[in-house]
Amino acid sequence: MTTRWEPAAFWCAFGAAAASAVSIAASQTLLGLALAAMLAGRLRWRLPAHWPALAIFAGWTILSLAFSDSPRAGLPQIRKLYVWAMLFVVLAMFRSLRDVRWLAAAWLAGGTLSALRGLWQFAAKWTSAAQAGKDFYLAYVGDRITGFMSHWMTFSGQMMIVLLFGAALLLWGKPQRRLRWALIACLPVIALALVLAFTRGVWIAAAAGGIYLLWSWKRWTVALLPAAALLAFAAGPAGLRQRLVSLVRPHGQTDSNLHRVYTLRTGIEMIKAHPLLGLGPERVGPHFSQYVPPDLPKALPEGYYGHLHNIYVHFAAERGLPAMLALVWFLLMNLRDWLAALRAGAGDGAWALHAGVAVLIGILVTGLFEYNLGDSEILAMTLASLGAAPAAGLSRRA
Repeated sequence: MTTRWEPAAFWCAFGAAAASAVSIAASQTLLGLALAAMLAGRLRWRLPAHWPALAIFAGWTILSLAFSDSPRAGLPQIRKLYVWAMLFVVLAMFRSLRDVRWLAAAWLAGGTLSALRGLWQFAAKWTSAAQAGKDFYLAYVGDRITGFMSHWMTFSGQMMIVLLFGAALLLWGKPQRRLRWALIACLPVIALALVLAFTRGVWIAAAAGGIYLLWSWKRWTVALLPAAALLAFAAGPAGLRQRLVSLVRPHGQTDSNLHRVYTLRTGIEMIKAHPLLGLGPERVGPHFSQYVPPDLPKALPEGYYGHLHNIYVHFAAERGLPAMLALVWFLLMNLRDWLAALRAGAGDGAWALHAGVAVLIGILVTGLFEYNLGDSEILAMTLASLGAAPAAGLSRRA
């Protein structure tokens, strides 16, 4: 039965999910209002599929904190569990494919504005480097475009999610004419911003999600991706070619992957020493130097060492193997369920399930190269996707 609180709860939940593409502060404020409305109205909650794995992850995080050498320092990660409420409010309040389509449209609008801002930033940085007589690539790699965000990794991850979500809607969602033309006009802008962000790990992840979408739609179209990459390499700016080449031939420490070798191997040493509970939330960075393998030079290469640039290694080193495995199990089981629903025939809801699968593939692949689920913006958008995709099944049953 609908109560007077339900519309408020829905619009706050929708706003929280939509705002995650442009402002985490607005998103978390609306998330709090959605939770308050649901509690005040005593609205029905829905547990996500495979919720015990999620409960283990959260509980093990708290247990890891309790046995940490500095529990107070780890409190930010406990507070970040609040972001996981996004999954519950979206799951409870999104009741139809129309709701998911609105979310896709909102992400498209916000993502396009952020992409346009990023392209303006790119032009400004290009002009500034030229006027200063600097090598653009060397000047740009450490100070890339960010759109509305504070870091290019966050910006790139958001562009990937919006791109994959929108592409699924365009291919399977049968959008109305205005939305279809908006997708056709905006998705290339978002893709261009993603390319010019020069974030190699997200390039690979977006390609993986794109391959899934194209293979599921028309298999021959998969050949378009390497063709597009070759075109970008041949016709793009020199800096883009340098960035592509740096995947196999980096420019010294400017774009070297050597610091990721250090974080990976050091993380493995941390896991060996603390396999059950890890070092504790937020304790990887402070203890990093203690676990550097002795065969590696003590002088650390340029790079950030506050986290391990890999969600699997980082969560295991920080919170223990059980926490990491529980989180991965939760994500993979949702992925399995969506693929099974698509094989069974999802009808009009197929596009939402395809979007969820593509986004989750992108997130899991990016996680090999970056601590993306430690980023509140990316985590919020991922959880909104996890909560929205099941609306396909709800619509089908209705």
